[in-house]
Amino acid sequence: MNTKYIFVTGGVVSGLGKGITAASLGRLLKNRGYKVTIQKFDPYINVDPGTMNPYEHGEVFVTDDGAETDLDLGHYERFIDENLTKNSSVTMGKIYKNVIEKERKGDYLGKTVQVIPHITNEIKEKIYGFENTDTDIVITEIGGTIGDIEGVSIIEAIRQVGLEKNKEDVLYIHVTLLPYIFGSNEIKSKPTQHSVKELQGLGIKPDILVCRTEQDIPDNVREKLSLFCNVRKSSVIQNKTADCLYAVPLMLEEEGLAREVCNHLRLEKYIPNNAKWEEMIDNIRNIDENKVVNIGLVGKYIKLEDSYISVIESLYHAGFANNVKVKVKLIDSEKITEENVKHQLEGMDGIVIPGGFGDRGISGMIETIKYVRENNIPFLGICLGMQMAVVEFARNVLGIKDADSEEFDKKTKNQVIHIMEEQKKINKKGGTMRLGAYPCIIKEGTLAHKLYGTTEISERHRHRFEYNNEYREKLEEAGLKVSGISPDGLLVEMVEIEKHPYFIAGQFHPELKSRPNRPAPLFLGLIKASKNTKI
Repeated sequence: MNTKYIFVTGGVVSGLGKGITAASLGRLLKNRGYKVTIQKFDPYINVDPGTMNPYEHGEVFVTDDGAETDLDLGHYERFIDENLTKNSSVTMGKIYKNVIEKERKGDYLGKTVQVIPHITNEIKEKIYGFENTDTDIVITEIGGTIGDIEGVSIIEAIRQVGLEKNKEDVLYIHVTLLPYIFGSNEIKSKPTQHSVKELQGLGIKPDILVCRTEQDIPDNVREKLSLFCNVRKSSVIQNKTADCLYAVPLMLEEEGLAREVCNHLRLEKYIPNNAKWEEMIDNIRNIDENKVVNIGLVGKYIKLEDSYISVIESLYHAGFANNVKVKVKLIDSEKITEENVKHQLEGMDGIVIPGGFGDRGISGMIETIKYVRENNIPFLGICLGMQMAVVEFARNVLGIKDADSEEFDKKTKNQVIHIMEEQKKINKKGGTMRLGAYPCIIKEGTLAHKLYGTTEISERHRHRFEYNNEYREKLEEAGLKVSGISPDGLLVEMVEIEKHPYFIAGQFHPELKSRPNRPAPLFLGLIKASKNTKI
């Protein structure tokens, strides 16, 4: 079978759910027995989202091979349950960087470097990169909306793909908005018509329209969209807001999205096997609404929920498995003090402190950790959350009042979190970032061992600072046990407190590998402990 290409574009406004549409379609095609991968093209000029403000961009998702990517890759992985790579995340910054480097090396033999063909060829190279692999279908989401000046070269490149490949091997899906006007009680199709017209003006005729709507689409509106947008009526797909994010694939299945895709791409495996996914959704919907676990997420980027989207989804996954409804409250660590910490955390059954960078809000995190440690409230620390757990323990249990992280206080004599000398030798400017999957050896008999059920795991990292081994013996003697280390024994990956309902922290990001049908062990344990403590 030739490699099949599906392109998902968006129109009218952003935030319509292109990523969820792409991810849902990936799940439906995987349930038909196809090997599916998904990639994201972002039109911004940043090389990757690694240095972008979380308030502007949301979380940075990290793949096993250490790529810092858009948060949509998290949705892709959670839906299709495949570990993606750096090849699944492409920005125009990367494209331009590659083209300029080739020009400097003389690869273009002195020719004038232009958007067409050089930029578009570089884009197509990324699209065709999955050929000659075991991938059957490549779904590519194009970031932004049609008409954005930054994305025109990407649209041109995917237009060329439609010319270069067989007609039955390329499919264009356009996700658009059908607004409902309450004054006249009608759904308006004009924004979609204008968006499709703009897309056609760039040389692409959409094969399928996925219409985001809050109301059922009347038959006459489907007919109008079919006529004015030049798509078959059966290819006008309704996408209403679902009661559960993970129910979207089944909703789109019922609407006929996968059927239309199979017909256009002439896919032989037509019958889906959605039974396991349907069972998962049934179980989620049957959770007793009165069985609630309240989790406080204490962070510094709480103004935008997308900053912690993988953590929040991981908490939901753990709730599914524990048969409870998880309610997440975002709590601003900047507003927490020694005087108000009890009030700020009131009503919370468990606490998570996620990753982050910089010293803003750190004192509030430390006060939170002290409170949950002393009051036996289940706690999970992630990356920065683990580092602050070490700092808090050193200060308040060992009595090292100036204990801190080198990231925040380079002059303190007691840097319990620091950059290791090996890192400084690699990069004199301040150490390298530890990115991607790293192995971890878990000590038997620990809480970590009980949660993972094995002594060897692999988890994804995104940080620069490490646990200072000079304090390891003192911290362990005082009760902060090291339960996970790197294979060479040099890097501390997990710490925990034994005589506590649930107190564990990891230097890695367990949320990046959590799935709705396979929750990350540390989150699973947190919700179980929070549920039991609540009872």
